Amino acid sequence: MRHSLPLPHDEPPSVGLIGFGAFGQLVARHIAPYAPVFAHDSRNSLEDTAQALGVQLTDLRTVARCRIIILAVPVQAMADVLESIAPLLRPDALVIDVGSVKVKPVEIMVSLLPSTVSIIGTHPLFGPQSAGQTTTGLKIVLCPARGPYHTVAAFLRKTLRLNVIICTPEYHDQNMAVTQALTHWLAQGLKTLEPFSSHLTTRSFDLLRDAMKMVEKDAPQVFEAIECLNPYASSMRKQYLGLLSTLDKKLDTLTPA
Repeated sequence: MRHSLPLPHDEPPSVGLIGFGAFGQLVARHIAPYAPVFAHDSRNSLEDTAQALGVQLTDLRTVARCRIIILAVPVQAMADVLESIAPLLRPDALVIDVGSVKVKPVEIMVSLLPSTVSIIGTHPLFGPQSAGQTTTGLKIVLCPARGPYHTVAAFLRKTLRLNVIICTPEYHDQNMAVTQALTHWLAQGLKTLEPFSSHLTTRSFDLLRDAMKMVEKDAPQVFEAIECLNPYASSMRKQYLGLLSTLDKKLDTLTPA
């Protein structure tokens, strides 16, 4: 029996996915069993992947007329996409983004979308490399911006078994400046020191290398968004550099002449 995505309306929902890259495909894999999914992507040669996931590739207009729109595009491209779909949306549409930062995307969606459209900013705290075959226990952040969100939160909790965290965009970005922006920045820095020894390593270094591998396949736009579009990331990097400099000077005083 096919279970539908829960919504305030009785009609069967349709999900429009804009962007069918690695993360868009991950979204489709877990949503398609519960609702018809239509996807639009400007790239070619995605038909076989779409068919395997039960997704129909189509034009942007068709996707924009779905009941739920999920934006799986780089944050840098969101404004252009929203301007294109805004006049096409249903009055009762729900638009959701899945970007790694939340202040800027939510501001853009509220500014560019019709006032009747519901908006939820989300950030799945996992990706194609870390998700595996199930979403059970994985974390997702919801930043409700306009309209109801409780049915979506309930679907994510009860059906996809996600750990749903609800907060403001500002609270999200403040925390992500440390737990995401700083860690991705450190991983990129460590990567420049490769190659590393394959056998003279400690367990702690092995864990650091595992963390590097989890983010090394991220698209450059993802790293740019995490570091440059989070309004708190730059000051956090500078604060950490200051702490490292202080620690370095302290260690110099302890080093034998």
